[in-house]
Amino acid sequence: MDKGRDPNIAVELALLVALATLWGGSYTFIKLGVATIPPITLIAARTTIAGLLLLVVMWARGIEMPTDAATWQRFAFQAVLNSVIPWTLIAWGERHVDAALATILNSAGPIFTFLLTAVVTRHEVTTPRKLFGVVAGMAGILLIVGVDAFHDIGSGLVAEAAIVAATICYACAAIFGRSFKGLDPMAPAAGSLLAGAAALIPASLIVEQPWTLSPSLSSVLALLALATFSTAAAFAIYFRLIQTLGSVGTTAQAYLRVPIGVAISVAFLGETRTAWIGLACVVLGVAAMTIPARRPASVKTS
Repeated sequence: MDKGRDPNIAVELALLVALATLWGGSYTFIKLGVATIPPITLIAARTTIAGLLLLVVMWARGIEMPTDAATWQRFAFQAVLNSVIPWTLIAWGERHVDAALATILNSAGPIFTFLLTAVVTRHEVTTPRKLFGVVAGMAGILLIVGVDAFHDIGSGLVAEAAIVAATICYACAAIFGRSFKGLDPMAPAAGSLLAGAAALIPASLIVEQPWTLSPSLSSVLALLALATFSTAAAFAIYFRLIQTLGSVGTTAQAYLRVPIGVAISVAFLGETRTAWIGLACVVLGVAAMTIPARRPASVKTS
């Protein structure tokens, strides 16, 4: 293996699990946050805090932000796809559906990424193994959550559709995120968050008038955790994985968010759900979409 070109797969898969954990917890944070903070204001604060945190980290590391208009235009487009639209839709949706159901509906990201890659962009090779990974991952999700997890689907149909729309945005963002190759991963992370904040803050001021709010302590703490861990730290990992594992491989963390969400519900909500076969399918699906095929050994000639 050419170490100069190939990523350390063990490290990248560990980061993939970390990303799934950080984003898996975001649904709980959002649920707590929107209890007393309206959706646009919550997401405006999330993007602002996280963007500023990443700027501080970049300054400490001596990394400079790009200053050209073309790059910032791409940051703004990435923000629309990866934060402004999907995060606001999810935050609004979680006012009407459970965090667990939002996690499940949002786990279809790899399917949309796979389909967009196979049919539209064709920037990654569409292999039978990746197709198998998509099928195995979805089968695992169904085994884990069980059919009864969807017993109240329809009671919040519009909210559910909004979360699915957010999932499609994520798939497009994962593909477009590859255009930032060559930049330190923190640059597009911070840039897109700040661009998103620039759009969301005026919307929050006009629509929700945040100065009139009285958020609870639990909502404020959830917002801070959401911005620090599930956004700033997660985005830095996300843009790295887009370059090392590809768009399909990176969105595979959506499958991991489901068993992680189950573990969180068991720990904090007292729910019990066991499906080891389903978890095995999820892991198998993620592996099929992320671990690169073994290269044929070079033939030595005398």
